[in-house]
Amino acid sequence: MLSDDQYALRERARALARGHVAARATEVDNSEDYPWDTVARMTEAGFFGLTIPKRYGGGGGSTLDAMLVIEEMAKVCGVTGRIAVEANMGAVSAIMTYGTEDQRRLAAGLVLSGDKPAICITEPGAGSAATDMTTRADKCGNRYVLNGAKHWITGAGVSKLHLIFARVFDDKGEEEGIAGFIAVREETLGLRIGKREPTMGLRGMPEAEVFFEDMELTPSALLLPPRGLRKGFADLMEAYNVQRVGAGTVALGLAEGAYEQALAYSQVREQFGRPICEFQGLQWMLADMSIQIEAARGLLYGAAAGTGEGFPDPLAAARAKVFASEMAIRVTNDALQVFGAKGYSRAVGIERMVRDARMFTIGGGTAQVLRTLIASRILGRKLPQTRAGHLELAAREEST
Repeated sequence: MLSDDQYALRERARALARGHVAARATEVDNSEDYPWDTVARMTEAGFFGLTIPKRYGGGGGSTLDAMLVIEEMAKVCGVTGRIAVEANMGAVSAIMTYGTEDQRRLAAGLVLSGDKPAICITEPGAGSAATDMTTRADKCGNRYVLNGAKHWITGAGVSKLHLIFARVFDDKGEEEGIAGFIAVREETLGLRIGKREPTMGLRGMPEAEVFFEDMELTPSALLLPPRGLRKGFADLMEAYNVQRVGAGTVALGLAEGAYEQALAYSQVREQFGRPICEFQGLQWMLADMSIQIEAARGLLYGAAAGTGEGFPDPLAAARAKVFASEMAIRVTNDALQVFGAKGYSRAVGIERMVRDARMFTIGGGTAQVLRTLIASRILGRKLPQTRAGHLELAAREEST
């Protein structure tokens, strides 16, 4: 059950979404421009930095509080829903949890003024296998020098704050592991934005290359030091669980928005002398859409409810994201079917929701990788991720 404050928060988010965001959604999709006007309104409403502690000027809200805002925004605009995720989760969560006092104040100041931080993990040769990254940070005296390239960086070109992950090497050339670094684009030489990727959906959110060319950072930029092999990266993945819940919430919102439109349309569209909602075939489609949406909401809210002061449980987050992201693809497609040819047109926005929903079984952990994570938890063992490992496991099982 939501508290009175959470109901009020949801109503405020709903009013902004329906009063401003909905009217801009088609234009944002067509122009592929980042909606700075919407960002300004969200910032003014306190929807940026909602999860940042009050002592840093933030809202001091919970993961579920942020999800309520994300859900309402995504019902009318997937891009705005995704902005709400990045403004409250992901890099924000990592810095507020692991950062120094100065790092927290830096991040809070930027986010509360309307900046959506970018997480720089994915590389051209390291997608799901993120630990294969080749971007490196070499310790040179009292500096770290970063070189490498990242790809599919959400918000690249509009984000100021960047959370960058790289392999760290000491001054003798020995690898120490993977660590995180904080950099502000406008204040850092050697950080260059590359070409933007033309995308199927979520077109108002840039996805682009980021290059680091002899980029120098001081030790004060180090967020997650490599405490042993890949320890820093493992800590990030704990923070990334909340990002997965946020991504699943955008998918939920898209599905809800499409379903609500389809439900309303089915009651006014007439064929054969009666509303199409009176045909059993359509009724069953609507019923299934409703069931799937409520199931996804239960998984997502449940994952958020267990966070306390920390991050969602990895198993709960993975289950919620897999189900919600796949559900959104089914529901948005069924909503388009209810609209028929009208839904296939770009005039009503349903086809935009279909395109936007498609991203969430890929970004933030593919459905296949997350299923492997789920399997490892329910089987109580770590499953091998390489072909050699699979062969070794098969040999062991055959011998027993």
